[in-house]
Amino acid sequence: MSDAPVVTRFAPSPTGFLHIGGARTALFNWLYARGRGGKFLLRIEDTDHARSTPEATAAILTGLTWLGLDWDGEPVRQAARAERHAAVAHQMLASGHAYKCFATQEEIEAYREAARAEGRSTLFHSPWRDAEPATHPDAPFVIRVKAPRGAETVIADQVQGNVRIRNDQLDDMIVLRSDGTPTYMLAVVVDDHDMGVTHIIRGDDHLNNAARQMLVYHAMGWDVPVWAHIPLIHGPDGKKLSKRHGALGVEEYQRMGYPAAAMRNYLTRLGWGHGDNEFFTDDQAKEWFDLGGIGKSPARLDFKKLDHLTAQHMTVADNAALLQELRAFLQATDAPELTQAQITGLAAAIPYVKEKAKGFTQILEKAHFILSERPIEPDEKAAQSLDDVSRGILKELTPRLQTATWKRNILEDIVKETAEAHGLGLGKLAQPLRAALAGRTSSPSVFDMMIVLGREESLARIQDVLT
Repeated sequence: MSDAPVVTRFAPSPTGFLHIGGARTALFNWLYARGRGGKFLLRIEDTDHARSTPEATAAILTGLTWLGLDWDGEPVRQAARAERHAAVAHQMLASGHAYKCFATQEEIEAYREAARAEGRSTLFHSPWRDAEPATHPDAPFVIRVKAPRGAETVIADQVQGNVRIRNDQLDDMIVLRSDGTPTYMLAVVVDDHDMGVTHIIRGDDHLNNAARQMLVYHAMGWDVPVWAHIPLIHGPDGKKLSKRHGALGVEEYQRMGYPAAAMRNYLTRLGWGHGDNEFFTDDQAKEWFDLGGIGKSPARLDFKKLDHLTAQHMTVADNAALLQELRAFLQATDAPELTQAQITGLAAAIPYVKEKAKGFTQILEKAHFILSERPIEPDEKAAQSLDDVSRGILKELTPRLQTATWKRNILEDIVKETAEAHGLGLGKLAQPLRAALAGRTSSPSVFDMMIVLGREESLARIQDVLT
């Protein structure tokens, strides 16, 4: 199998949103395949008709798309392949690797009660395993695969190492129910084989399933894929991730204002490492990602690290792409649509407001000056810096700004010279200037704002506070 092209898959059940843990599993599969020129496939495991919903499927696809995880081909719907699953069960039956079991639920429960009373294993051993077909009654039956007796099954796992399970702990699992529908454990194996999956990277809560699923692989004479069972994500307190820890769904992180690139970086680093590298690009992640770098211990969600990585990604992001993602963020949060003037203003402001921003909410906060229209109403704190002395200096500054070449260094020199002429430091004049331009005491540099706003708008805002 080592020479075969790498094929990975993500196989969520559409019963709710795309969980952050599921998103990381999808990301690991995507990185492993993309870094090796392989395929990343998507399968929707919708065999639980009672709980699977079209809305959940849509939420999963939307979450993956936002995260930037593209998949190859059309998503496979597991429920649509039930006939194929059933056919494999009958193949195993015909080859002697499976058998018809006519035991009723009452008989199975009676067996287990007796086992409990005698202090032995309650694992059901069907009396039909080696029964002659001539003895079969005309009654409903399930198809069970024959588990090996004695010795052990070894799961050669790329993360967990060799995991050994005694075969006397494996039951003859049901692969086809009495109504002719396949079980999940059968469907997963058949789909993975038919899709050509070479590497199964999934949560370690599926580790025990691997031993049972190997029964089907062996019975059918199929190659067993490479296993990699990854630890789950825990909350900052080290306990299993739950609602009390905050955001669980990927879409919540989008609505919180995190950019997809930072989420990919953070989730990749959550449980996997490459030396001391914390910040890296998608290309670097694809090149570096390997199964050996995945740790055995659960990773802990850390919003401070996510914020730190976000600030780094924001700083280096392409301005046009960042603006597009910011607009998608506003759409996801049901915020009012931006006017064309605001879009134009944001495009000009992005280079100045993205530096070290910890999310799109912070970018919008920094860009408040360009999103606001005249007259700018200074807030209470900003208004305090607009006393009579400050207004007088701004009035004196205005003619010089009207005739100045509108470049940052020149504007800075003019403001500095004006402040010095009054025995003031630059900051003393920057504050009333900031109040006039932004209406707030906290904003980007006044010179950055003047460049973004332009001469006409900057002078008009200054004039507004002088009248």
